[in-house]
Amino acid sequence: MFRLSRLAASAMLLAAAFAAPMAHAASDQQNLIDRARITIDDVHKDKAFGNAPELLRSARAILIVPRLYKGGFFVGGEGGDGVLLARTAHGWSQPAFYAMGSASFGLQIGLEQSEVVMFIMSQKALDAVLRNQFKIGANAGLAIVTLGSGVGAATTSAVGADIIVWASSSGAYAGITLDGSIIKPSPDSDRDYYGRNVTTRDILYHGPSNPGTVALREALS
Repeated sequence: MFRLSRLAASAMLLAAAFAAPMAHAASDQQNLIDRARITIDDVHKDKAFGNAPELLRSARAILIVPRLYKGGFFVGGEGGDGVLLARTAHGWSQPAFYAMGSASFGLQIGLEQSEVVMFIMSQKALDAVLRNQFKIGANAGLAIVTLGSGVGAATTSAVGADIIVWASSSGAYAGITLDGSIIKPSPDSDRDYYGRNVTTRDILYHGPSNPGTVALREALS
């Protein structure tokens, strides 16, 4: 009996040892989702970007990168983690995890991080992002507009764009250049957050749910 108790205790400790890293990883993903909701709040509060609600109503999908880091002075590895959500017949989908990286994003001197939101307006743009790896600027036929300091003119010229990018740093437009940056899914983060292996399309259209996504999805709605 004592031996069985020891075996049971060992099994419980082993299970806990495996569960702890998974719980920690899931909490990291939840923090990212919570920051993404704050970024959407910032988009809504941006007085210069008055048509954000209209874009949200029309967008096929949205990619939110709450913190895009600049690694060095015009050089070095730069990037950040984000989440992709798609519009479905039942509202905004569950978020799939993505990463954005580039040799240089061309952030203005002195800006070390920025918030980035990509409004994906067309189905062909969404299909391109859903491929295993999407490189901005390398897809002929996709019109991408990045909002800069002349945001009023930029939103007017963005009519018909496939992707519209909003980028801000502490309330000031970052003057960001995304050409050449790569966007790709993060399957490990998806697995950690949803508890099993799932594809991006499964998450967006057929897959699991997590109650921790409710606040973000409501902010988009």
